[in-house]
Amino acid sequence: MTDLPVGPALPLGPAQRRAAELEEQLAQDPSRFRVLTGDRPTGALHLGHYFGTLHNRVRLQDLGVDVFVLIADYQALTDRDVAERLTEHVEGLLLDYLAIGIDPARTTVFNHSAVPALNQLLLPFLSLVSVAELGRNPTVKDEIAHSRQAAVSGLMYTYPVHQAADILFCKGNLVPVGQDQLPHLEITRTVARRFNERYGAVFPEPDALLSAAPLLLGTDGTKMSKSRNNSVTLGADADETARLIKGATTDAERHITYEPERRPGVAGLVLLAALCLGRAPHDVAAEIGNGGGAALKRTVTDAVNSTMAPIRARRADYAQDMAYVRSVLRAGNERANAIAEATLDEVREAMGTPR
Repeated sequence: MTDLPVGPALPLGPAQRRAAELEEQLAQDPSRFRVLTGDRPTGALHLGHYFGTLHNRVRLQDLGVDVFVLIADYQALTDRDVAERLTEHVEGLLLDYLAIGIDPARTTVFNHSAVPALNQLLLPFLSLVSVAELGRNPTVKDEIAHSRQAAVSGLMYTYPVHQAADILFCKGNLVPVGQDQLPHLEITRTVARRFNERYGAVFPEPDALLSAAPLLLGTDGTKMSKSRNNSVTLGADADETARLIKGATTDAERHITYEPERRPGVAGLVLLAALCLGRAPHDVAAEIGNGGGAALKRTVTDAVNSTMAPIRARRADYAQDMAYVRSVLRAGNERANAIAEATLDEVREAMGTPR
């Protein structure tokens, strides 16, 4: 697995400074951390997911952190009327996780609908936040703006509180997030703090481990996304990858440079090659030079196919034994259920509710 290329140092804000401190602590004592992260089963994972989050999950697992990966099947309903092809998508996520190196012996993979006690935490947690606080959440506003539904569902509106239950059921104290997800995590911190103040200390206030992963653009020059049909999925074969990259958006300039603002399509392809090769984007662009778009696309195709070949091979192997793949989720659900039940017992005792 290649390391992500490091760009020039930029001034650090509070979240970045805290993330740097947390990385030092992770290196010194990874066992003190429990990480919660996950995905909605709404489509195939792609290279943007790999370099944005999946790569980091394996890194944290290999450091010795206790990692929980949630397949958020209930949250697949937040912006749609039905969860389409749900079983197919869940099993696709499991195949991708195993293929990239998620180890079920060290990482707990589970799904929402199989852990009732987790979801039961949503009710007391909702009593700790106001409607106005939920309405002000910028991530909820963005989700609503891009919703596929004619009306906003209550599930979407309460999404940040459900996410708080996801994190706090296992007493997660570290959550890898992008800058845009910080408001969601702040709701979780608020819920934990208010519960502890009202009922007694039960929950940690989780920290954000801010991701430094760059934004990968899709083949059309916009953000790589499941819903935009502009991505290279982890399950794509070498020929499909070549076809998708061949059709990617570039521009009329022959000389290849890395200028994300001025040449987003070209820069996105250069960055993808750089991530696969573990090199700086400017160096990759300089090496291609006057080779033009055709040379750029050949470089990207070769880099992606070389990087993904072992992952694809492992994915194909696991796909031959779906009984084992499903057993990974069953085992993860068993562990998540035991932890969720214990946490719910603590909550009931703290609140003085009968069992």
